[in-house]
Amino acid sequence: MANQTQVPGAVRVAGVLTALQGLAGIAFAVALVVRAFGGAESTGKVLGEAGYFTVLCAGVLAAGVGLVLGRRWARSPSIVVQLLLLGVAWYMYGPSGQQLIGSLIGIYVVVVIALLFTNPVRRWTLGVDEPDADE
Repeated sequence: MANQTQVPGAVRVAGVLTALQGLAGIAFAVALVVRAFGGAESTGKVLGEAGYFTVLCAGVLAAGVGLVLGRRWARSPSIVVQLLLLGVAWYMYGPSGQQLIGSLIGIYVVVVIALLFTNPVRRWTLGVDEPDADE
């Protein structure tokens, strides 16, 4: 296990930013549940959508918390989430015609990706700077 002092600060910052994305998704799922019980036409479909978003965003939240705790496994899922959200940002900016929102999402995502690809984070992920177990 990695010593907590060896975890680069960029990992923890990226973890907080990723966890915020997961929390935002869970908040959206809660809003869907409120909508379902507030008079939505097809309550079952809206609840199903809320459950789907809850599962997905719980995974994003888990990856963010994993990064904050300094777990190496959490880097890859976080990168995948950011790449998917980069596509969302592109769609918001271009075809959807919402340039401001698309730009803000894109900047947010690019910051997280940049943090996860810094040289200290890559070296930490690979365990390059750790002493051998034999010593």
